[in-house]
Amino acid sequence: MKNSITLFFAVILFSTTMNAQLKPVKYSEGSQALNGLFIKSAKKSSNNPGILLLPAWLGIDNASKGIAEELSKLGYHVFIADIYGEGNYPANTSEAGKQAGFYKSNPEAYQKRINAALQELVKSGANADNIVAIGYCFGGTGVLEAVRGHLNIKGAASFHGGLGKDAARKTESAAAKILICHGADDPFVPKEEIASFQQEMRDSKADWQMIYYANSVHSFTNPEAGNDNSKGAAYNPVAAKRSFEHLQLFLNEVLKK
Repeated sequence: MKNSITLFFAVILFSTTMNAQLKPVKYSEGSQALNGLFIKSAKKSSNNPGILLLPAWLGIDNASKGIAEELSKLGYHVFIADIYGEGNYPANTSEAGKQAGFYKSNPEAYQKRINAALQELVKSGANADNIVAIGYCFGGTGVLEAVRGHLNIKGAASFHGGLGKDAARKTESAAAKILICHGADDPFVPKEEIASFQQEMRDSKADWQMIYYANSVHSFTNPEAGNDNSKGAAYNPVAAKRSFEHLQLFLNEVLKK
């Protein structure tokens, strides 16, 4: 059973390597040239629901491409954001850590970069008032910044993302609905950060939910993360499948199709 689940989700994530529907999109934020990817919905809808996908810290990867393709089959226009831009793509995790660290420490810059991608999603055909942002790891932090920055999204779904914000930042009301999919054994998100985030949600009067997945650490949705939980980041096919199903429930609730 476990092997069949692994195969099922791996096929979803890597099917884009044989599909030409993902289209490169050149855009910019300020003077920075950016390169995103767009895939249109496989289903016609007068409501044109859209999903803005924020990838993990290494940038646009196989996992984000595969998820975008699967979501397009379910009836969503999907745009994968380029946060770093030309000349800034990390070659390894060390560089990725520095790049991601800059945006985590400069949330306004992160919000502007996210908003630039959001506008491209709208230009590509999504209804500006019918969009959810989803993100993985670093991107999971990003979707929360989209909420904090009051970007025009109906909901935000974070998968194994960082949850914290500087305590000196003001907590404001949150209009978008929020879904947090979290590995129960994730060593990179301290209990104190989780507690602070949950208090932020209460103080902001947010409509939020947080789901924990057993035996799961960081990066549990990514087959390229390996399977050794002791490293702190590893793929868990059961949690990956369950979290994708929880995402679909969330999208069905939040977006008009």
